[in-house]
Amino acid sequence: MEVGQLQRRFLEYTASLFNQGLLDAQFQQLQQLQDESNPDFVVEVVSLFFEDSEKLLNDLTIAIGQQTVDFKKVDAYVHQFKGSSSSIGAQRVRNACIAFRSFCEEQNTEACMRCLLQLKQEYSLVKDKLQDLFRLEQQIVEAGGAIPMLEY
Repeated sequence: MEVGQLQRRFLEYTASLFNQGLLDAQFQQLQQLQDESNPDFVVEVVSLFFEDSEKLLNDLTIAIGQQTVDFKKVDAYVHQFKGSSSSIGAQRVRNACIAFRSFCEEQNTEACMRCLLQLKQEYSLVKDKLQDLFRLEQQIVEAGGAIPMLEY
């Protein structure tokens, strides 16, 4: 596939991630921080988000599965997850965290379990979509092209 086609696919795919509410303007700001001196900046930051998220989801699963749930601990994990998802512009993950925190305040174990499942689904979706986006970026670079910026 030629560079122009790859770039169009990249722009269309990125736009679809925004239109689906998966990403917000913070992701664009992250992209704008990337330049020739650090061409892998976004991939590196998002990869760190993935690593942190896997650990937080594991910690949350353990914390909610306890006989007596420590809702302050659960809330702290969700708050941390909300912050890291906000920092990369993962809008639907952040929104799932907001809902989750309200059930932590209510100390509603059953609702927290449902929120954890929802959070895992949203995280998995955004992870898959961003990995697809990064593969497309890699194809553009390998074809000798530059990564186009989506204008909003």
